[in-house]
Amino acid sequence: MTEPMYVPVLPTRPRAWDAYGLLDSRLRRRVAPLWTIVPRTGTERTRGERAVPEPDDEGTLTERWLTPLVDRLIKVMDGAPGWVDAAHAESHVRGSAAALWRLATRSALRLVTGPERDHTLQRHTADLAFLSGRGLGLRLLVDEQPDERCSIELLAMVARLCLVPSRTDLILDMGAATEGDETAKRAITALDLLGTLLPWRTVVLASGAFPRFHDQPGGPFEYSVRRYDRRLHQTVRMARPAFPRALVYGDYSSEHVAAANIPPGNGRYGPPWGLLRYTTPDRFLIARVPTRGSGHVDRVRAMARWIQESEDFRGADCSEGERWLHECAAGEGAKGSGTPETWIKMGHVQHMNFVVSRLMGAVE
Repeated sequence: MTEPMYVPVLPTRPRAWDAYGLLDSRLRRRVAPLWTIVPRTGTERTRGERAVPEPDDEGTLTERWLTPLVDRLIKVMDGAPGWVDAAHAESHVRGSAAALWRLATRSALRLVTGPERDHTLQRHTADLAFLSGRGLGLRLLVDEQPDERCSIELLAMVARLCLVPSRTDLILDMGAATEGDETAKRAITALDLLGTLLPWRTVVLASGAFPRFHDQPGGPFEYSVRRYDRRLHQTVRMARPAFPRALVYGDYSSEHVAAANIPPGNGRYGPPWGLLRYTTPDRFLIARVPTRGSGHVDRVRAMARWIQESEDFRGADCSEGERWLHECAAGEGAKGSGTPETWIKMGHVQHMNFVVSRLMGAVE
């Protein structure tokens, strides 16, 4: 695939793939998403938790759930490149087999594994990647300061799986980027130790800065949050200007980094509040709005106007995300005020459109 300019790390949920589909085709050609298959059931998964092959008691259930999900993803991508991480599903080896085979043989997506995963599951993914002819992505969760042990472990995995570096992508996933220098130090060390370890096909540096909000009935309605993900990438590039290949920018778009670790909700009515969101060069503008109750529609429209009246609003014709915010701000009544899923989807649209447009503008 052509070297991407932007790698959004997205959960396999309708709000995310619908947002990807709404991107202008010219921009979409420079975007290669890293899709993370969300868990089917259960509790929120812990980042980096090691899964092992499980009994096939739920194999049929997994297959019935996962295969149509993958078919939908393949249709949305329409032959475009990217990666798929099945960490939350691959432990059900029999149940996930048909879906992963479809990804390998019917799409341009590359499968992903990582050093912390069970060796048997690594082998299954590597074998499918080999059969696909597109190579493999290695996603490293850089949650601690890397050291020489990480290099040794990575080299051992490459040797064990018989990977060809020129057909292997290195994705350095920093997780949540926050204020301070620690994340940047880890990223620079990871680039020095692992980014130059082998002649990788692609090197991606990904992090997320969108905050995770818990229920705060008495909290403020309006937030302005720094985009530490963007700052992290800039810091690393300035610290290592002589890095021998392109360092591709990645982020978690406008959702928090744990979004893909959470199974679909079973609540009948959904959450009592949601978030309108907007991306500026240095900040996220976030508005907390109720989803029901007296006056909730008026609050949604008022918060859409707050975003629209910001000096950083780029205009209604910039993307489908801006168009929706403009119409929501100007509208009346419940129709067109959206739902939590709509607000997340339009947040993804405007964010991805803005990020890839800026990246393209920086090199054109």
